[in-house]
Amino acid sequence: MIPRRTALKLFGSAPAVLSARSVSKPHLLMIMTDQQRGDTLGAENPLIETPNLDRIAGEGVRFRHAYSSTPTCTPARAALLTGLSPWRHGMLGYSRVAERYPVEMPRVLGAAGYYTCGIGKMHWHPQRNTHGFHQVLLDESGRAQSPEFRSDYRAWFASQAPLLNPDATGIGWNDYRGGEYRLPEYLHPTRWTGDCATRFIADYQRAEPFFLKVSFARPHSPYDPPARLLRRYQQKPLPEPVIGNWAGKYEPRSSQRDDLWHGRLPIEEIRLARAAYAGAVTFIDEQIGRILETLERRRLLDETLIVFFSDHGDMTGDHHLWRKSYAYEASARIPMLVRGPGAPKGIVDMTPVEIRDVLPTLLQAAGGAAPVPLDGQNLLTAKRQWIDLEHDVCYSPANHWNALTDGRHKYIYHAQQGEEQLFDLAADPHELNDLAPQAAHEPALRLWRSRMVEHLSERGEAWVRNGRLVPRPQSILHSPHYPKPQ
Repeated sequence: MIPRRTALKLFGSAPAVLSARSVSKPHLLMIMTDQQRGDTLGAENPLIETPNLDRIAGEGVRFRHAYSSTPTCTPARAALLTGLSPWRHGMLGYSRVAERYPVEMPRVLGAAGYYTCGIGKMHWHPQRNTHGFHQVLLDESGRAQSPEFRSDYRAWFASQAPLLNPDATGIGWNDYRGGEYRLPEYLHPTRWTGDCATRFIADYQRAEPFFLKVSFARPHSPYDPPARLLRRYQQKPLPEPVIGNWAGKYEPRSSQRDDLWHGRLPIEEIRLARAAYAGAVTFIDEQIGRILETLERRRLLDETLIVFFSDHGDMTGDHHLWRKSYAYEASARIPMLVRGPGAPKGIVDMTPVEIRDVLPTLLQAAGGAAPVPLDGQNLLTAKRQWIDLEHDVCYSPANHWNALTDGRHKYIYHAQQGEEQLFDLAADPHELNDLAPQAAHEPALRLWRSRMVEHLSERGEAWVRNGRLVPRPQSILHSPHYPKPQ
């Protein structure tokens, strides 16, 4: 048995309680997960145990129609970093986050008088690029940019368990399979991230307010929660995947590998994956509970603006699809919560919101300003009719689309062949019935198509020609706004 040791004491020491605030600005705590579906909060789905996230929702605002405009890791993180839409930050699909943007969250919050720290997964390039953070503790897991690269989590793991393999569970980074974490629980990256975050808050003693980004690398695969949580969810009646009347083409397996992107799998394997995924969400929620307790112990909870969200969702077998990058709700809709100074309590907000809105929200609270106009809005005052979604070619040329949604309807334009889908999310939240082929819904289809034409017109004739949407069988990964290498 390896003796348990806590995370390294990285932030000095401090009294248990701050007796008085030296500044008037709130602390800023941004907590994000990776690949968490919007329907995996207990406040929305009682089968999922997230009491601490439910507390944040109950004491703040839950956004029912929150989305990730480009629902894979790196473009979502570009939107978070910049407060810009996909066209304006330049990433229309999965590629590298640029090395420098005209506006970057840590830099502008630092300029507003905050001490900035990022803990966990950043998914930037190069991986030690801080984008202006004063301090970063990395968990990049299997994303090593070179053979000699070692993230802070991996270095810590080696100091704790030099003879153990951090990947002992044997599940890959994009696998559909689920399984229990096969090492002592305190070695799990989710626990390490929670340990580092609680240590930062417990030890913080600087005069300026903090901006703390806590970025969990789960529930993104590998789906590997502690055994106790996997067993708990294996005993629950988790829902089976939903399958739309349009999804038959995704039933064949895209490959025989474990990182397939579509395919109907044995129901036992799907149930195990979903139980492990849910267990990973609850394990993160436990760490968030520890963070909240630490804030309370230091009497900082009500002086801290907390924003929680995920970078995108996870299909987990819905419509025979796996992983992310799709316009459908399980992939594109995310949880989004705000609690703290200026946020109303116990509100479910139906405004369409997006990851680009996080930076304007934090800047408003910080009393800062961006050096360029932002596309995002303050979440607490956002007003928009609909939000735009898109993803360039991913996995296959067939997975290439633009979409619009107001939370009640969703229009999807599939760029390879120019095919369309239309869903009534209010009546059909699981997107089972595609309305686009039905004559009775032609007026709604024309309305949403015209909105898409208007939205894409600024991009030129590769997108809209003579007032009509143009099929795009080829990839257009970056817009002209994508920053050139430094």
